[in-house]
Amino acid sequence: MTKQDVENIVAKQREFFRTGETLNVDFRIRQLKKLKEAIIHFESEIEGALHADLGRSPVEANLCDILPVLIEIDESIKGTRKWARPEKHFSGILSFPSLTTRVNKMPYGTALIIAPFNFPIMLSIGVLQAALSAGNTAVIKVSSKAPACAEIIEKVVEYAFDEKYVKVIKGGHDVADFCLEARFDKIFYTGSPRVAVHVMEMAAKHLTPVALELGGETGNWCIVRKDANLRDAARKVAFFKILNSGQICININQVAVAREVADEFLNCLKEEIIRQIGESPESNPEYPKLITGAAYEKCAAEAESYKDRIILGGTGNAQGCKYSPTVIYPVGIDEDIVKHELFCPLLPVVPFDDDKVDELIKTIEEREHGLALYVFTKNKKWARRIMQKMQFGGGCINEVIMHIMVKGVPFNGTGHSGMGAYHGKWGFREFTHPSTVLEGSAHFNLSLREHPYSGKAGENKKKMFNMIRKL
Repeated sequence: MTKQDVENIVAKQREFFRTGETLNVDFRIRQLKKLKEAIIHFESEIEGALHADLGRSPVEANLCDILPVLIEIDESIKGTRKWARPEKHFSGILSFPSLTTRVNKMPYGTALIIAPFNFPIMLSIGVLQAALSAGNTAVIKVSSKAPACAEIIEKVVEYAFDEKYVKVIKGGHDVADFCLEARFDKIFYTGSPRVAVHVMEMAAKHLTPVALELGGETGNWCIVRKDANLRDAARKVAFFKILNSGQICININQVAVAREVADEFLNCLKEEIIRQIGESPESNPEYPKLITGAAYEKCAAEAESYKDRIILGGTGNAQGCKYSPTVIYPVGIDEDIVKHELFCPLLPVVPFDDDKVDELIKTIEEREHGLALYVFTKNKKWARRIMQKMQFGGGCINEVIMHIMVKGVPFNGTGHSGMGAYHGKWGFREFTHPSTVLEGSAHFNLSLREHPYSGKAGENKKKMFNMIRKL
């Protein structure tokens, strides 16, 4: 794939967009149905690709990628007609006699979707369905780290669409840069804050609007207070850290647990990890793997530097790229391991005094905004206050990850964890821009806006303005 190839693809899509065919809501809904049909048609191959790249079992493949995408497509099929309907507004007395203003929900045009490896279906096709619902054409740059998934995504798209409408592009960083150098009308990137800076720099050259879904530079916190249901908290934390071997942008990066209950929580956590995935996770065929040998080595090296504080795990299978869920305790809040996103099954645990929880919150707030926050406590009033006070993407009280499965609500980040929002109608909004159109009238026009502005005429106009302000 050369730079010229990318430019030719974009040119074809831009030409197709200008025909106006994608503006038709019936057309969009038909395309969403075709996309759903394609996913169902290739479901077994999608499962196989997710196993090949990430070691996912068929159940986890459905839970993490296939089912969420199908649910979102169904939501868009049902909602697109309503979401796309122009809003009608009264223009106001100042605009008289032009009484009607409409806000049209206009697609941007040709969208670029840069997808990551960790949820290769959900974060490519799941984003694509939002772009199509909004009336755009789209190019998907798939991750080269997940080659089997890249192949099946291309297969799904080619089965459903012509390349003038949707096209998959494969390749490494050089191809990604070819895409960023081309003039797209909207860019949606999922990945790391470091690469996001590069994406924004490239987009700025064309003043292209960008949506970013990032992991958060200093990771996502989970806070377990002394009044929490410790067994329940441990069960959910264990599940989450096992899922996709920790390679999840909203996963728990580190747990802060009240010192008063730390031992009890850690015992529950160890029991739950063993119960759910066994004593030798790296040999369990259901346990996912790390995406590459380099990712495995990075995880193993970081674990080695904390080997004297590993209380569970610390073992791996380099050949299979599987590293066991590894609990590290105690870890200070200022240590390096809790100052960057891990994206692996390592779980540092930071003890804190429960009566000094405000100091913990202050430290977290001083760091970069996370994509998620999780708190476990019986004190719902405190938990709600914290959730409304702190800056992060989204999260849960006494639960993990499930906020992303709720229909009709946004998924997004803030600051170093991203910008923009999607899922359902929020994805439709992300890929459209509101265009305000006032419908004028040639009758009963007032001269308030016209000269003269001085003398008696000016005074009368000011009186009229004052009357309008009081309405």
